[in-house]
Amino acid sequence: MRYPKSLKENGKIGFVAPSFGCNTEPYKTGFDRALDRFSALGYETVLGYNCYEGSGIGISNTPEKCAQELMEYYCGEDKGDALISCGGGELMCETAGLLDFDRIKAANPKWYMGYSDNTNFTYLLATICDVASVYGPCAGGFGMEEWHPALKDAFGIITGETDTVCGYDGWERESLKSAENPTPPYNITEKRILQSFVGNRRINEEDKLDFGGRLIGGCTDCLVNLLGTRLDKTNDFLEKYKNNGFVWFLESCDLNVFSIRRAMWQMREAGWFRYAKGFLIGRPYHFGEDMMGLDQYDAVTGILGNLNLPIIMDCDIGHLPPAMPLVTGSMADVSVCGNDIRIGMRYV
Repeated sequence: MRYPKSLKENGKIGFVAPSFGCNTEPYKTGFDRALDRFSALGYETVLGYNCYEGSGIGISNTPEKCAQELMEYYCGEDKGDALISCGGGELMCETAGLLDFDRIKAANPKWYMGYSDNTNFTYLLATICDVASVYGPCAGGFGMEEWHPALKDAFGIITGETDTVCGYDGWERESLKSAENPTPPYNITEKRILQSFVGNRRINEEDKLDFGGRLIGGCTDCLVNLLGTRLDKTNDFLEKYKNNGFVWFLESCDLNVFSIRRAMWQMREAGWFRYAKGFLIGRPYHFGEDMMGLDQYDAVTGILGNLNLPIIMDCDIGHLPPAMPLVTGSMADVSVCGNDIRIGMRYV
């Protein structure tokens, strides 16, 4: 696994929009303020030509133009020492299908950070190119006037100051973000309560779980869309690092509980979990949903339970912030006790 160099003080940050751009509010103002914040910290910012675009379908521009921008900025030595995606979206898979991964693999690696639809690059960087990436906040999040610890952790990964993340005190069920209020702090109303299992057995609060392996995963919606396509090199990746084992981190956006269960079944039946050591499951965007007696916990444990591995649910990962930034491809040491979680990431 190859790891990018840390972003140096007064270095250059590039911004790209292979998924949505920042052409509407509150995203435009949030992005503008993020740029101001990075400039105030002493960093030079370089903007791709799609950052303020909104002419595409489910992404900022045409798939061809989105792919062209991403290739230019990832492979260009003068286009940023690290890249942050402008946002998530809906159809970045179409961008990914036009990327030249041989050229990307030959380029000097640089940190790329984004989440949600950006799974179409963070996951493929690791599984195709053997390059680590950051599953973390998109650019507009950094427009927050006072950065939440999750944002500090994410930027700390890029600058080399952070290699360990922990859960945060609470989470946001309903955002206060709007066109009139584009950069509010997280609306923390809910306490973080982890739901921990070994197989189908819910463990006691005082029990401690320690497990580790190479971190891999992302947004489940995107992963099952990639599964079985020509871009799916997961099995090659698994075989290469099978002696490490894997810690899968998975979260979902549009999937209801039945879709989550089908996705877990599909990934399991495709053999993706054959060397798994444990699972980190983020709070689903459809948090608390129950359909025909199936809830978000049974949707996962009903399929993964027979693997008899640690399954930590309602983690700070994904679409209900704050979210722990995770380095896809790194070696993780996970420790969980009650509602406390610690993930140390080693670059080996």
